[in-house]
Amino acid sequence: MQSIIIRNAQIINRGTITEGDIYIEDGKIKNIGKALDVSAEVEIDASGKYVMPGIIDDQVHFREPGLTHKANIYTESRAAVAGGVTSFMEMPNTKPSAITQELLQDKYDIAAKTSLANYSFFMGAANDNLEEVLKTDPKTVCGIKAFMGSSTGNMLVDDPLTLEGLFQRTNMLIATHCEDEATIRNNMEIYRERYGEEVPIKCHPEIRNAEACLLSSSLAVDLAKKHDARLHILHISTKDELDLFTNKIPLEQKRITSEVCVHHLYFNSDQYEELGTKIKCNPAIKSKEHQEALFPALLDNRLDIIATDHAPHTWEEKQGNYFSAPSGLPLVQHTLNIMLGFYKKGMISLERIVEKMCHAPAICFQVDKRGYLDEGYWADVVVFDPEQTQIVENSGIHYKCGWSPLEGMEIQGRVEQVIVSGRLAFDDGELIEGASGKRLLFDR
Repeated sequence: MQSIIIRNAQIINRGTITEGDIYIEDGKIKNIGKALDVSAEVEIDASGKYVMPGIIDDQVHFREPGLTHKANIYTESRAAVAGGVTSFMEMPNTKPSAITQELLQDKYDIAAKTSLANYSFFMGAANDNLEEVLKTDPKTVCGIKAFMGSSTGNMLVDDPLTLEGLFQRTNMLIATHCEDEATIRNNMEIYRERYGEEVPIKCHPEIRNAEACLLSSSLAVDLAKKHDARLHILHISTKDELDLFTNKIPLEQKRITSEVCVHHLYFNSDQYEELGTKIKCNPAIKSKEHQEALFPALLDNRLDIIATDHAPHTWEEKQGNYFSAPSGLPLVQHTLNIMLGFYKKGMISLERIVEKMCHAPAICFQVDKRGYLDEGYWADVVVFDPEQTQIVENSGIHYKCGWSPLEGMEIQGRVEQVIVSGRLAFDDGELIEGASGKRLLFDR
């Protein structure tokens, strides 16, 4: 393993920014201090730059196995690293879906050979696999995923007895996609009667509306409270759901936690006219009223984690009409840039960005020795310049799908170097090949 010294950095960690050096040896952070008297195989001068822990993205779709015409673990992990995301947790709705221990292990085997970033994969819940779910090892798997609303893939868990059993018998974190399927289906028929097959894309947040989100999220919270289950609700998109969450206790003590995604912070429904199906996703991007309610809830800790729900589809697939264009958008390469844009506008500090993208996921999922720049922790490190700007261009996109909803837009900040588990994996715009990612472990 490489020894690395990062000198003269502004180090963001545990709510403070301090100037100093970071020395990395055998994959771990060995020393942090001022003017460290050490030499290393790799030396990085971070003068004028900031250093933060690697981002932990707790919700991505990398499409492997079975959907590799859209993406795969190799391509999307490279895009993640280029954006400062050093660890990801990937969803089970691949083909086949990861709903048995054998199928789940298949994904870990692929990642061990191809992933540039650290990795974990959710075990998928279905209406008929509870006994298989209960075999999941909490120390080596990030959590259980339940789609309480259909999305990409056929993994809807809508059997009341299955849901009851899942929340009653599972001692692991249950991550949920919450949208009420009956509400969505009813709305869809209303709009189909009105428009036929050519429903305008602007109707997406009216079909997959706030009511559908609140009904499903409320059910999940009720089940979690009834059984004292560990619940994590993904991609909150409405102001209506915010009262389900508390900021009265520390994150470490919460049994019910929440996530907000960068696209729900960044986009609103006024942009469907310009961007169309490029920003079609589930839950839907909603009105400015909902968008503007999310940021205060993030800052006051009702919303705990920032993630991407990175969900690539091919450009050709996204050209379909409302019913045929799949939901999901690729974002993992530019998630830090989006948040640095909010920082530049004075909406959030660098310390809070690190808290919500690095520390909070580590706490929420009890990730072992990651998410902080602490001596003895794995060296997942991002060196970046928050002041530079860049235009998102097709030539610089690392996703296999080859497009981004941000194309042509100016974004804030530039990632300079990224270290994954003690190995330099990205340097001055260049990805350094090699499967340097490691399987995430959990202190449970």
